[in-house]
Amino acid sequence: MTSIKPASWSYAEEFVPESEIHEKARLRGEAMGASAVGAGTGPALRMLAAATQAMSVCEIGTGAGSSGLWLLEGMPDGGVLTTIDLETEHQRAAKDAFAEAGIPHQRTRVIAGRALDVLPRMTDGAYDLVLIDADKSEYPAYTEHALRLLRKGGVLVLDNMLWHDQVADPAARDDKTVTLRDLGKSLRDREDLLVSLLPVGDGLLVAVKQ
Repeated sequence: MTSIKPASWSYAEEFVPESEIHEKARLRGEAMGASAVGAGTGPALRMLAAATQAMSVCEIGTGAGSSGLWLLEGMPDGGVLTTIDLETEHQRAAKDAFAEAGIPHQRTRVIAGRALDVLPRMTDGAYDLVLIDADKSEYPAYTEHALRLLRKGGVLVLDNMLWHDQVADPAARDDKTVTLRDLGKSLRDREDLLVSLLPVGDGLLVAVKQ
């Protein structure tokens, strides 16, 4: 068994450079307390959207638009990103980021509201990819909705699934860590999913719905 060295991990994280548009979105988000996806996570999201030719993507947790920008770059022309967030200030920032990137407004559907109130009204099997990056305590509930929304062969992506190195530490027993650790194991053990936990950013769990 080979363990990755810190220098190699850092090299991999920074392998795809951040564009000016992405940097601006990230800094805008940091200024308002909306943390962006990691340097290695964004390119991974773009790659997943491109590999699946995702025309319909749902994002739970808009932030300031950083992850949405990466997803949209990987989606085919005409693909639509539906993104949900409770914080309207964050969504205004995301809309600004999308506009600055030259993304036509019809390619984004920005929904303000509590995700668990919005998701039940969304159509079963209508999405190619669902990204979860919001309130960690509600990840299990988000995941159940996400699996309903995904088509067969669709991809579920959950960010922060290593949670600051806490998930891998059995001594870490705080509520968020236990929730994410138990959720990861439950998804791994489902027969209707093909799962991989990638050591990208803060941990990216990717699952294909069978």
